[in-house]
Amino acid sequence: MRIIFMGTPDFAVPTLNALYELGHDIAAVYTQPPRPAGRGKKLQPSAIHTRADELGLMVRHPVSLKTAETQQEFAALNADVAVVAAYGLILPQAVLDAPKQGCLNVHASILPRWRGAAPIHRAIMAGDEVTGVTIMQMELGLDTGPMLSTIRTPIEDKTTGELTAELAELGGRLMAETLRELANHIPVAQDDGDATHAAKIDKAEARIVWADDAAVIERKIRALAPFPGAWFALDGERIKVLKAQLASGTGPAGSTLDDELTIACGSGAIRPLLIQRAGKPKMNVDDFLRGSNVPAGTQLA
Repeated sequence: MRIIFMGTPDFAVPTLNALYELGHDIAAVYTQPPRPAGRGKKLQPSAIHTRADELGLMVRHPVSLKTAETQQEFAALNADVAVVAAYGLILPQAVLDAPKQGCLNVHASILPRWRGAAPIHRAIMAGDEVTGVTIMQMELGLDTGPMLSTIRTPIEDKTTGELTAELAELGGRLMAETLRELANHIPVAQDDGDATHAAKIDKAEARIVWADDAAVIERKIRALAPFPGAWFALDGERIKVLKAQLASGTGPAGSTLDDELTIACGSGAIRPLLIQRAGKPKMNVDDFLRGSNVPAGTQLA
């Protein structure tokens, strides 16, 4: 098939790889423009831009798809289908209509649950037992299009980072399988009554609220790892928690119950296992405690 690929972050790379390895004719790769990054704030290409260059594919990175010129260039590629994976720009109707068989999206949830920008984070936060990837036909609504195929995986104790990597691989495989027998995949409309919205993560959500239940806090820690990282304040310093476990004990919410940084919550307790101080590399909590005295009874903010 003649394909236009549209994606930006690491999540999209396995899908691009799968399409390339199967020998599809990738007419062009669309991605977000290079962004300033690193200490020198030099312009850095996206993960997909870098991979497309390695594969010798033509790359386009328009700031918008709304101009007539950009839409004409897109249509002129005469694609059978556009494959979209975490592209990051809204596709106007003219773009959605240009490929002969429309635009197919790799969405990291079991639709219609968790439509929106942060489906993996929200699934973990909500305590979902299972998530997955849905291949859907795109339309103007936010992840509202009819579904072609779905694959599932248990969430267990995975972080967003771990689950994103897993779903990226599953999504690439599922898209490849769906395209292989596209004529046999009958679009199934989503039930809007079952839909939930995966709102973008707000940085204000990252602060740990010790009055919450310990299980809620532990899920938030996994959902926000590795970025932006759930955090608390100790003596005015922000401490990110990247991994934690549920623990026993009770006490005032946010107080340490022992010298090993077991922390009381609104119900139950947790113990951080992997933390990161501001501007420092991540470290095991035992290493942190060897250099920082946090006695029982310390009140954390």
